[in-house]
Amino acid sequence: MNTFIGIYFLIVAIFVSALQIALALKAPLGSYTMGGRYEGVLPKPLRIAAIMQVVILWIFVYIVSASSELIKNQPAFVSHVLLWFVVVFFFFGTIMNLTSKSKKERNLFGPINLITFVLLLILAI
Repeated sequence: MNTFIGIYFLIVAIFVSALQIALALKAPLGSYTMGGRYEGVLPKPLRIAAIMQVVILWIFVYIVSASSELIKNQPAFVSHVLLWFVVVFFFFGTIMNLTSKSKKERNLFGPINLITFVLLLILAI
């Protein structure tokens, strides 16, 4: 099960990273993020934030990969402490996405975040 969770998280990270990079490159996909506040292209500060989100997400990929044993022999701190940080992050992300004013964001990322949160919680426990 741990391996499945690690691979699932990696696939989600690739998808979300692709979207964030597209947003940073001025793709008119703003309705899928930030509660749909920006229908088209995000303003420059938010495009920069999209790249920062990719970096944070890939730090999470390392943590989840170590915790799911896709990456072997990592410090226990990573899998026992930092994983809980990722779980809490996805808990709040799930709430935000499920309650988003944007129907596109709510319908796409609500279920993805919810499934990811539940799987991360299973991994952490």
